[in-house]
Amino acid sequence: MLPQCNKAMKMGNTLPKSSASPWVIRFAPLVGAGGTVLDVAAGGGRHTHLFLQRGHQVVAVDRNLDPQALRGAQCIVADLEDGSPWPLGARQFAGIVVTNYLWRALFPAILGALAPGGVLIYETFADGNAAYGSPRNPDFLLQRGELLDHCRGLTIVAYEDGDNGRAVIQRICVVKGPGPIRISP
Repeated sequence: MLPQCNKAMKMGNTLPKSSASPWVIRFAPLVGAGGTVLDVAAGGGRHTHLFLQRGHQVVAVDRNLDPQALRGAQCIVADLEDGSPWPLGARQFAGIVVTNYLWRALFPAILGALAPGGVLIYETFADGNAAYGSPRNPDFLLQRGELLDHCRGLTIVAYEDGDNGRAVIQRICVVKGPGPIRISP
């Protein structure tokens, strides 16, 4: 059993100040009711809280988790970039969310952790973002169409790749398994 990050519940902390990504909010309803969600590179927990509020169990993984900010989530403190084995073993999830994070070596593990019928919601910076600031390092910027390449064989619900005037972003929502997928307008 993974440790719970319940210290904040006892202390009465409020939700983090940063709000969930509109992209994640839009596709969160596709994750099956009651399904467990993995928040990769969870940071302060803005998406952990979103899915907890929607009634999901959430596993948050990051190298710097704040248990006070992640009340009610299962926390795994792990450096996903140090070459250690994937900290979740063969566990699979109904939903996986990744935002503002890119470590290409993790794609096989992330996609392998997606259960049949599971939903992957991924959003991060892309090539050209240096014009707006950080990140600038190409190691942390997706190339054009890269998320599509990584998600071959999955059912694409939505995909965006472009400049929004504040950043260059690539976003995808995919489901493991055949469609059709019921989405709301």
